[in-house]
Amino acid sequence: MIQFIEATKVYGHSDRAALDHLTLTVPQGCVYGFLGPNGAGKTTAIRLLTGALKPTSGTVLVEGINVADEPVKAKQKIGFVPDSQEMYDKLTGYEYIGFMADVFGVSKQDRAERAEKYLKMFELADAAGQRIQSYSRGMKQKIAVIGALIHEPPVWVLDEPMVGLDPRASFLLKEEMRRRAEAGATVFFSTHVLEVAEKLCDQVGIIQRGKLLCEGTPEELQHRAGDESLEQVFLEMTASGEEAKDE
Repeated sequence: MIQFIEATKVYGHSDRAALDHLTLTVPQGCVYGFLGPNGAGKTTAIRLLTGALKPTSGTVLVEGINVADEPVKAKQKIGFVPDSQEMYDKLTGYEYIGFMADVFGVSKQDRAERAEKYLKMFELADAAGQRIQSYSRGMKQKIAVIGALIHEPPVWVLDEPMVGLDPRASFLLKEEMRRRAEAGATVFFSTHVLEVAEKLCDQVGIIQRGKLLCEGTPEELQHRAGDESLEQVFLEMTASGEEAKDE
């Protein structure tokens, strides 16, 4: 489970909060899509969630653990796929997976079985012995996904995970996100691909200027807007700047 409770982040001496009293709950077994235009606060929220930043005020909980107070304990519960591809390029794919397994204390047997499973799934087995610096953007994204899954985390956080992936890899990733949720994990991801959110997500939230405008199932949001597509709902909400969550 993920909980943001009045989570606020103000950078430096800015007169505007990058994240403004965000309150939402993502239960176990849920795929939650976090939507918003560039600069809306999505990445800031994810950085608070993963412990890269501390909130200026408010609380972020992962599996009931306060991320700011117990960052290491909280991070052990999270598998994180960032939007950047700043990786250890001198490592091979195998070495990177092994490094991530070491960080999370995964046994030799478990890491071998999981690495084989995910490398085969994402069609990366033939390249796993090569250095990451030789990988394409899509291959780097795949190895980041595998590294984030190697410890079978109860919470999976992905920041714009479809960027750089070809259609087949995107399909495989979406299938794995759904499988993880059906197995009881919490999946939280940001995306600009509204069609993906509409088809994949159990719940979505739309954020703009650091504030949560609305949330609910895709069907609920579409119904509130006169049965329009989620894309149309998004465009109308972010164009109007509407901030009423229950309207």
